[in-house]
Amino acid sequence: MQTSEIKDVLLAEDDKDDVLIFELAVEEAELSIDLRCATDGDKLFVMLEEYIPDILFLDIQMPCKDGIACILEIRKNKDYDHLPVVMCTAHTSEQYINNAFRNGANLYMVKSRSLKDMAENLKRIFSINWKTQMYYPPKNEFVWS
Repeated sequence: MQTSEIKDVLLAEDDKDDVLIFELAVEEAELSIDLRCATDGDKLFVMLEEYIPDILFLDIQMPCKDGIACILEIRKNKDYDHLPVVMCTAHTSEQYINNAFRNGANLYMVKSRSLKDMAENLKRIFSINWKTQMYYPPKNEFVWS
């Protein structure tokens, strides 16, 4: 599977089980990436200062700084203008979706109970050529579940 030259992936996720599921979905999707993980919002920004990844998957419910606060901070910093951010969360409420959409997330991927479904979503996300365009879909195409 071609990953549109995306190699460096940062996952901001505090739940070890969800990290494992993400890793298994990457394997299932046959994606060749380098995955780094931040376990909270503060660690995320330390890691972003060291190196900006090709794409960021961002959980909403995290300690120190939640995903909504993180996306706000990311979009205020022009150093991250070309960083695609995919919210990766179990939250499906309109409030979270609207906050993520309004604050500049590129996509909103609902964590799937099925490894196959998550792998399919990852294949779709990695098929986008993020290097040539920042993909901001209309609201009706923003949520992937």
